[in-house]
Amino acid sequence: MTWFTETLYADPAHGGYAQTFRVSRELVHRRTAFQDLVIFETPYFGRVLALDGAIQTTERDEFVYHEMMTHVPLFAHGAARRVLVVGGGDGGILREVLRHPVDGVTLVEIDGAVIELCRRYLPSLSAGAFDDPRARVIVDDGIKFVAETDETFDVIIVDSTDPAGPGEVLFTEAFYGDCKKRLTPGGLIVTQNGVPHFQPAELAAGRRRLAAHFADVACYLAAVPTYAGGFMAMGWASDNTALRGLTAADLEPRFARAGFATRYYSPAVHASAFALPPFIEALL
Repeated sequence: MTWFTETLYADPAHGGYAQTFRVSRELVHRRTAFQDLVIFETPYFGRVLALDGAIQTTERDEFVYHEMMTHVPLFAHGAARRVLVVGGGDGGILREVLRHPVDGVTLVEIDGAVIELCRRYLPSLSAGAFDDPRARVIVDDGIKFVAETDETFDVIIVDSTDPAGPGEVLFTEAFYGDCKKRLTPGGLIVTQNGVPHFQPAELAAGRRRLAAHFADVACYLAAVPTYAGGFMAMGWASDNTALRGLTAADLEPRFARAGFATRYYSPAVHASAFALPPFIEALL
């Protein structure tokens, strides 16, 4: 047995804190063209993906993040037909989007090795989603794709790594401005926005940069055990100010019509996720 220690907050300037996983078996460890990638097995969390020393997802708790990143915007929109996922090479977001009656999902991932190795070693995350005829997978720079395409989307989901390495450019005001141009009227964007307890500046900067382009900007929360530090924040932005105010009663008929079961998401959880503790409100 060996151990894997996440280094995301190990620097004393960023908390001096680490979480450690007992490794039963290392499945693959590769330096891709963009980042250091490792997938390993653990006794409790199953298979785990880490990029540049930071935990990205685990088989045991991935459903929390992937359900909340997907179902909150799609059920809030209520009629999304075309969805863009930027990042998300593990396939979890793609899997959840395709549970909805969408016409098509475009996934743009800069690192093709993430897709390849997750399909091989973490197949439960995508669960066949990459083979769905509604899925279009593009291995390219998401910044470039959003800036250059003339396609529009009802919902954009930015499933990025933390703002370092290849994920850093997905947190800029210019990128959010290009996303705004790619949204249909009344569309919305959600973003991975970090753990506020350890990454308060990331949350504040994300809100400020989105607010330069959208009428309604906020965040909502989910508790993902292996995203150490408490609540995980998802950024939210739209020009349709009514979408964020939907109640559980508004959402329940949409969820019932969808006809699928979830493990974390529910209409009540959706509505309550926008209720923020005062320390997070203060960051915004």
